[in-house]
Order: sequence, then C-alpha cells, then structure tokens
Amino acid sequence: MDPLATAKSLGLGLPSPSYLFGAVVFGLIGFAAWRYGRKTERQVTKWLGVALMLYPYLVWQTGWLYVVGVALCVGIWLDHR
Repeated sequence: MDPLATAKSLGLGLPSPSYLFGAVVFGLIGFAAWRYGRKTERQVTKWLGVALMLYPYLVWQTGWLYVVGVALCVGIWLDHR
C-alpha cells in the first residue's frame, strides 16, 4: 500500500505551501526577537520570540497560523515601543 494513502486514511496530510511559508517566516521572526530580547534583557520580547518559534507545532490550520503569528508579532512590537 502507498504510504501517502495510508497517512491520508489516518487523517494525516501534508501541509500546504502557504502554511510552510508562514511557519518559516514566523520562526525566523521569533528567532530574531528571541536574540534581541536576550541581548537587551527584555524578558517579554524574549519569551514572545520563543512562543513565535514554537507555536506552529501546535496550530495545524493555516488561517490560525497567520492569526496567532500576527498577534504575537504585534505583542513584540508593542513591547519594543
């Protein structure tokens, strides 16, 4: 049996290209925020950066990926101001 067909029958599938793009972009922004927060000793920015790097592992829908990612980026921006 085809492994891809078996995975689909179990409810598993490959992520869309827009999901992969969002996960990579938000992961890079999160890494930059974590480094900036660590360097300037801003705890909120540092932990929001960690959250931005890790949340794509918990969110499987593309729409929610972008909603949560933008919300965390706004949080980083507000902490920076």
